[in-house]
Amino acid sequence: MKTSDLTKRQQAVLKFIRAFVQSDGRSPTLAEIAKGVGSSAVSTIHKHVQHLMDKGFLVRSHGKGNNLVVATGTDEGSGPSRALTGASRSETASNVRIFPFCGDVAAGSPILPESRALPIEVPNSIHRQRDELFVLRVRGDSMVDDAILDGDLVVLQRKGEYRNGDRVVALIDREEVTLKEFRRDAKGVWLIPHNPELQPRCYPPQRIDIQGLLVGVMRSC
Repeated sequence: MKTSDLTKRQQAVLKFIRAFVQSDGRSPTLAEIAKGVGSSAVSTIHKHVQHLMDKGFLVRSHGKGNNLVVATGTDEGSGPSRALTGASRSETASNVRIFPFCGDVAAGSPILPESRALPIEVPNSIHRQRDELFVLRVRGDSMVDDAILDGDLVVLQRKGEYRNGDRVVALIDREEVTLKEFRRDAKGVWLIPHNPELQPRCYPPQRIDIQGLLVGVMRSC
């Protein structure tokens, strides 16, 4: 099947995902795809993504990950490739790296010293040769509109600076760790959930310590 055989909306979704991965080095969330193609229904975008996966234009990284990967050989006008067969599967496995798993994103400080952390594999489609990465498990549903669910593993990178709009893990008052969207303005530091039932909260900067930037999500089911 060629991309010309896809519906116009499926072509738009595939084009957006390809451009986003190339520019940001990670796959977009369903909410980001919806915004990028001018849709207000994340559930509809999920169906388009599933159709693209069924037709071989998208694959999930490492078999279990939540990271979407555009299958190689799927440029405009060409059909889906055998991206996860034969030699390609071996090549994918060789790009897996080990990073520390440091616990849960929940109340209390779960980010352990690396000497106590457990090793966990992260595929190249997520780590992309980045350093200073670590992995946490999400507890709760505060980021469901970003398709980040309870029990997901999130891959984070320690950085010196964070930008408005980044998804980050923040340590509040050195007691509570939470995954939220980060924004800073004259009022302070905002931690913004992506769940319509929850409200953003603003904190004085001295109460917040950003632990890492979200670079990928892995799902075990």
